[in-house]
Amino acid sequence: MPIGTLIKTIQDIMRKDVGVDGDAQRISQIVWLLFLKIFNDKEEEWSFTPEYKSPLQSRFRWQNWAKDPEGITGDELIDFVNNDLFPSLKRLANIAGVSPHGRVIGSVFEDAYNYMKSGTLLRQVINTIEAEVDFNSSTDRHLFNDIYEKILADLQSAGNAGEYYTPRAVTEFMVERLNPQLGETVLDPACGTGGFLTNTIEHLKGQVNNADDLKSLQESIHGVEKKPLPHMLALTNMMLHGIDVPTNIRHDNTLSRPLKDYGPKERVDIIVTNPPFGGMEEDGIENNFPKKYQTRETADLFMALIMHRLKQNTGRAAVVLPDGFLFGEGVKTNLKRELLEEFNLHTIVRLPKGVFSPYTSISTNILFFEKGGPTKDIWFFEHPYPEGYKSYSRSKPLTIQEFEREQAWWGGTERKGRKGTEYAWKVSVEEIAARNYNLDCKNPHEVAVNHRDPEELMEEYLDITRKLEAAQAALKQELMLALGGN
Repeated sequence: MPIGTLIKTIQDIMRKDVGVDGDAQRISQIVWLLFLKIFNDKEEEWSFTPEYKSPLQSRFRWQNWAKDPEGITGDELIDFVNNDLFPSLKRLANIAGVSPHGRVIGSVFEDAYNYMKSGTLLRQVINTIEAEVDFNSSTDRHLFNDIYEKILADLQSAGNAGEYYTPRAVTEFMVERLNPQLGETVLDPACGTGGFLTNTIEHLKGQVNNADDLKSLQESIHGVEKKPLPHMLALTNMMLHGIDVPTNIRHDNTLSRPLKDYGPKERVDIIVTNPPFGGMEEDGIENNFPKKYQTRETADLFMALIMHRLKQNTGRAAVVLPDGFLFGEGVKTNLKRELLEEFNLHTIVRLPKGVFSPYTSISTNILFFEKGGPTKDIWFFEHPYPEGYKSYSRSKPLTIQEFEREQAWWGGTERKGRKGTEYAWKVSVEEIAARNYNLDCKNPHEVAVNHRDPEELMEEYLDITRKLEAAQAALKQELMLALGGN
């Protein structure tokens, strides 16, 4: 069954259930069921490892309550899920001495909820998943990416996906340019469904040659997400990309911890992220930051955190930020001054409107910087629309091929040989400082359109109108003569 059809079939069954209200609840329900199915398929793999011991009691393993299509159903199934299964899985988050696998399950189910009220319909959903998906098959495992994209598309129509979705082309480009190496720690402090981290894993897989390398990769990937649904998706995503025990993907609000509490050992080599922007944090969160950074604006607080958590001299980052950060003042000025004095903000890629369409039409930028500055010059690169495009849309999204222009211009890991082009230009840090740290630098190669004086344009318009009327009168006279003067 095609993935789109599979998800639609499951959703159509759920629509008959009086307990499930709207797309967001349907998707949440699908995600926890898929997680348990995936965990069960992974447990079948792990069972060949002598030291593996399931954190689940036998009766709570998918294979013992869900796998059999003729298994428990109706009220008995709902009673089992609500009163036995869920309480047991939730407890794993707080039990002392639980295995890492158990902690992962506990963190997934900490805020999960069974919305379905009909055990008969729930059995139909379970049987559909069991019959159609086998995550031990490499083909079906790759299909999760399609399931994931379909779920995100449905989340978007539910009205809340924009908070944690970054187009795959953008995540891939940012990771490629940062070029993570095996052994480096990588963090996304607002990881959403894990797009940046899965791209990082795929990038690093080519450097894995043995079991120790694989262990190093698994331990180097870190993420934090505060919302339950994207966190659940991120954990599932990690498991299907080879991170068997993604305990480093935490369900938390990164900003809720005082900045001063992050010591040198918690600094990381790479941060790659698209922090939420346009939002406001709850009262009191700003008190976790020094006075110069205190604001309730989420993106600004994340920027302060990112700058603080990078390792000195080796730390590097790529961060998506809106235009408002570039020209904003107050706390934003403080952040930008420090960014230029203590970091090398070497490149800003200016993305056109519509890259995040239809979630937001705000113009965005990718800031690339290294800790251990100061900045001398900033290169700007304005990403153009493909020929014939006026914007992007769901049917015409930004593609990774479009970044070939930036890739060819970049100058490798050392950024050597960069030249100004119609898309690229350089601005000195002195000029930025003179602009009160306004980074909203326009492309100097753009041809300025001279709209001229309105009175002059009106006179020209009237002159053209008079000439047109004279031409029409002359044409009419010629026609009259040709028709015999009548």
